[in-house]
Parts: sequence; C-alpha cells; structure tokens
Amino acid sequence: MTATDERTSEPDTGLKRSITGRQLFFYTLGDVLGSGIYVLIGLVAAAVGGAFWIAFAIGVAIAAITGSAYAELVTKYPRAAGAALYVNKAFGSKALAFLVTVSFLSASFAAAGSLASGFAQYFAELWPGPPSLLVMLVFLAVLSVVNFIGITESVVVNMVMAFVEIAGLLIIMVCGIWFVGQGDAHFGTLLDFSTDGNPALAVLAGVALSFFAMTGFENTANVAEETVDPQRSFPRALIGGMLVAGAVYVLVSVTAALTVDTSTLAGSDAALLEVVKEGILPLPTGFMTNLFAVIAMIAITNTTLVAVVTQPRILYGMANEDVVPSVFGRLHAGRRSPWVGLLFSGAVVAALVVVGTALTEAGSGLDLVARLATVTVLFLLFIYALVIISALKLRGQDEDECTFHASTPLLVLGLVGNVAILCWSVYDDPTSLLWCAGLVAVGVVLFVVERVFGDREGGDVDRTGPAPDGVTSAP
Repeated sequence: MTATDERTSEPDTGLKRSITGRQLFFYTLGDVLGSGIYVLIGLVAAAVGGAFWIAFAIGVAIAAITGSAYAELVTKYPRAAGAALYVNKAFGSKALAFLVTVSFLSASFAAAGSLASGFAQYFAELWPGPPSLLVMLVFLAVLSVVNFIGITESVVVNMVMAFVEIAGLLIIMVCGIWFVGQGDAHFGTLLDFSTDGNPALAVLAGVALSFFAMTGFENTANVAEETVDPQRSFPRALIGGMLVAGAVYVLVSVTAALTVDTSTLAGSDAALLEVVKEGILPLPTGFMTNLFAVIAMIAITNTTLVAVVTQPRILYGMANEDVVPSVFGRLHAGRRSPWVGLLFSGAVVAALVVVGTALTEAGSGLDLVARLATVTVLFLLFIYALVIISALKLRGQDEDECTFHASTPLLVLGLVGNVAILCWSVYDDPTSLLWCAGLVAVGVVLFVVERVFGDREGGDVDRTGPAPDGVTSAP
C-alpha cells in the first residue's frame, strides 16, 4: 500500500483541515519560543560562561535536525498521534509505543514543575512575600481549575500568546542593539569560558540545559490532521519556525552576555530580568522591570497551561485504549473535562514540586528548575532519538512524490547529538535517572492495575458525548 492509499483509506477523524502553512509556522514558533529561555538562561550561563550562546546555537542545530525527522514522518503519516505512531510503525511494538507515550506524559509532568518554579521566581520580583512553594502550588491549582472549566488551545490563541512571548524577547534584543550602539560592548566576553575544565564539556553541559528551551516543536505533529496540505506545509513551517526561534534565542543569549556580567546572570533566578535592570533603554527602569516580569509570567503561564491541558487528555486517550484504568476516561457531565486525569496529573506535578523543593532546601544536588528541566530533557531526548531512528528505518516505505526527505547524514548527526546530550545529562546528574524511573513507574503501575482490575472497572465510565478538546488516542 502506498502512502497515498493509506491516507485516503484512513477513517475520517472528524477534524477539520483549516490550519494554513502560515498559521502552522506561528504555531511552531509559539511552541518553541515558550518559557524555557526565560527560566534557564542563568543556569546555562553558569555552566559555560560568557560563551553560553554557543550552547544555544548547538542546541538549535540538533533540535532542527530532529524536527526534520518529524517533518519527514508527518508527510508520510499526517495523523495526530505523533512519536508513538512513528515508533509503532517502525518497530511494530505496542510496548515501545506505550513507553514513548508514558515518556511524553512524564516529560510533561516534569516540565510543568520546572516552569512553575520559574513562574515563582519572576513572581517574587513583583511580590517577594509569599513562599515560592506556595506560589507554585497555587499557580498549578489555578491552571487546573481553568482546564476543568474548559480550555480549547486553538492555533489563533497560540499565535496571540506567541506574540506576547516574542515581545519580551524583542525587548531584550533592543537592549542589546542599544548597548552596542553606545559603544559599551566588549565582544571578547562572547568567547569567555568560565570553567577550569574542558570548554567542550562545559558547552555540552550548557547544551543539555538549553535543549529544554528548544523543546515543544514535537507538539506540532499533533495538529497534522487539521492542516491544509500537510505534505507541503509541515516541512517549511516546522523547520522554518524552529530556525527562526533558534535565531532569536542566540541573539537573546548574545545580548545577555554582552550587557550583564556572567556571574550576575549565573546567580539570578530570573536572569533575563537582569538585562532590563541594567537600565540600558531610556525608559523608567522600574516600569520596564515590572513589565518584563509580567511578560515572562504570561509566557510561562501559556507554556504551562499547554502542559496541564495535555496531561489528562493523554490519560483519557490511554484509558480509551484500555492501557490505563478506565476511570481516567471519566468526563465531567457538565464541563466535558477529563476531571479524574486532571486531578491525578495535578497531584503528580505537585508531588514533584514539593519533593524537589525539599531536596533543594536540603542542599541536595541541583535546584528545582534545573533538576526537573533535566528530567524533561532526558525523556524527550529518548523520544527524539527513537523518532530519528524510525525515520531512517521507514525509508522507502509509504512514500510518494510529495514525501519530504530529510538529509540522511544530518539525521545521523542529529541522532549522535541527541544520544550525546542524553549520556552527558545522566553522567552529570545520575540521580535524574531515579526521577525518570519514578515517573515511568507511575505509568507502569497504572498499566498493571488496568490489566489486573480492568474488567472490574468497566461499564461505569461516562464516555457519552464528544471527547474533550485536543484528545488523541494512544496507539
């Protein structure tokens, strides 16, 4: 069966193809230009030094290559299931597809926790009174309530939020242009490595952290069934959006390195705010500081909300496939929200935040942002590596004249890059594997419970009416 035959023979999912290539570009841009750089730039500066922009540049390159693998597979299989579908197509293993789905869910849990910590750091700039743990838990609770009431993450809303996020980064870049124009820049800082060891290893450590900022592009594959002419639109929009986002990240990193002392960036919980605090622009510094803090909080809120919306819907889809207990398929009678999955997801993320905060206060290893960001990256690197392998393994299958072909040498390079970052992250923080194992264990326990008690739970789950917005079934 050819790719064309397969596409035409697939059942109608009921999703309307209305997303244009331009909208898809901004959707990708909005997903990638999320809150990662607002949260992690100080940690990357601490790992590398003034040359930390190199870490972002390398991370952009590896992520863009990975994105080309997604683009190739989307043109073959323009369906919403994403990485789990591609892995199942390549390996024919339901167990591996399940592991990919659980890994994606776990990455979403860890990312939400890391972003909540970042939100608390910027919140403290406006109101330093409440404890950060309380701010994080209230922040997550509010987003959960919004999700319960009903939230549809449309492309148009994503575009609006993307412009807000970009506005904050544009403020930073304007600061850089103004600073350079005044003749105060010392470009030698951009080649400074604040490390006594191997600069290459310092950059690799920085790449491992900065990669968190480049994630999110994989979500674009989930709107494949709603895109007009995906074979033409996806490669251009996906790779183009990632490259533009990467260029913005590099320019923002260069600006931060030129305008603020590296030690100040490294010691700040809200490093980009330090650029604004320098008072480079001819505007009231207090006003600009508060404005930027609000923009950063909006950016973090948007990205976290996407994660909070996604988590219970993944559980809902898995419940419909009898992979996890059917109770996760329950929908609220009035709101049609997957409320059981929402409560469960909120509890898991809250637990991560509480435990991570306790370990940070006890002086055990990385701080909360870095630790949960590392856990997120480990899960996603595992998925990305499998997607690249799947793209290579499925070469020559389900193709037609419109199929996009990524460069094979680049895919191999991207695979090596993903594996190298994954290995370094584990070497740098072996305890992160325990966090990953704990999150995977949650998924495995749910799977076992369904296998053992599933029949007893069947029959009383309310699945009448339409599924919640954004649901895709697990393969």
